[in-house]
Order: sequence, then structure tokens, then C-alpha cells
Amino acid sequence: MNFSANDFVRIRWGLGFLLLAMLIGFAMTTTSRTLVAKAQTEQRQLEAQQREIRTRLSRAPDEERELRGKIALFQQLQERGIIGQEERLNWVEQIARIKAARRLFDFQYEIAPQKPLGDALLPGGAVAGDYEFMSSTMNLQMPLLHEDDLLGFLADLRRNVHAHLLVRDCAIERVAQGQERGVAAQLRAVCTIDWIT
Repeated sequence: MNFSANDFVRIRWGLGFLLLAMLIGFAMTTTSRTLVAKAQTEQRQLEAQQREIRTRLSRAPDEERELRGKIALFQQLQERGIIGQEERLNWVEQIARIKAARRLFDFQYEIAPQKPLGDALLPGGAVAGDYEFMSSTMNLQMPLLHEDDLLGFLADLRRNVHAHLLVRDCAIERVAQGQERGVAAQLRAVCTIDWIT
């Protein structure tokens, strides 16, 4: 079969449509491949998000239990007065009550102004866990008949005051005997105690 120039003129519209159809087909194939690849990428991302959400959801009961435990501990600390406002007047009253109840010798103490808690006492310092902890240092000089006077005083103090007591240091020394008659102090304690609120 031989084609002449006249034959090409007759089929030129058909060839043009064929070429146009091929171009449209190629464009549609390329576009569909691009859209499929994009959809697969989005699907992988959504599946990863779904796995992450399921993982978080599976951890939610554990986190809830942990939070409930922390809330309960916080409330216990608040009820005991360890967390909250400093109650100096109550402290002074409790010290006087303990002194009278235990029939202790007259002793001297001084409670310093409140200051932020240092890193040495609490990792993270005063603002550990987004709560600001404060400390008041008490210097105590106490004559003792025997060591149990000091231990009992500290135990009663811990039980009755609304603060966390941290005995930083305590030195006990023997007192020189005088000519006094009756019961006299045998020992003298010098202590530094932090009241943490």
C-alpha cells in the first residue's frame, strides 16, 4: 500500500485526534500515578498517626493511675501542712505545748525568715515539679537531762506541726557540773533544723 500526500490530507484530522488522545492518555496516566503515590504517602502518614494515637490511648490508663496517685500524695501533703502556707504561730504554740508536756528545761530557738529551698535539699531546687518549696531554718539550743529529751522533742514536733522537718545537724555536748542542788541539765544540744513548706 502506498500513501500519497492526498491521503495524508484526508487522515490528518484522524492523526491529530490520535496524537491528542495519546497525549491526554499519557497525561492522565502520569497524573494518576502521581495521585496514587501521594495517596499512598498520606495513607502511610495516617496509619503512623493512628498507631501513635493507639499507643497513647493504651498508655492512658497507666497515666491516669499515676496522676491519681500524685494527686492523692499532693492532697496528703496539703492535709499534713507540708505543702501550703507557713504556719509560724502554730509552730511556736506547738513548741510551747511540747515543752510543757515533756517538762523540758527552758531552751532557746530562733526561726529564720522563709527562703526558697536550695538544690542541696531538693533536686531541682525551690521550683521542683512546678511547685515552689520554701524553707525556714531554726537554730535550737536546748539543755537536756538526757538524749531522749531531744529525740522525744523532735518526734513530737514532727507529729504535731504542719511542715516537713529536716534536721541538718545536731551536736550534743556534756555540760560542766555546777554546785546546784536538784535536777540540772547534764547535756546541751545545738541543732539546725529546716522547716520545709
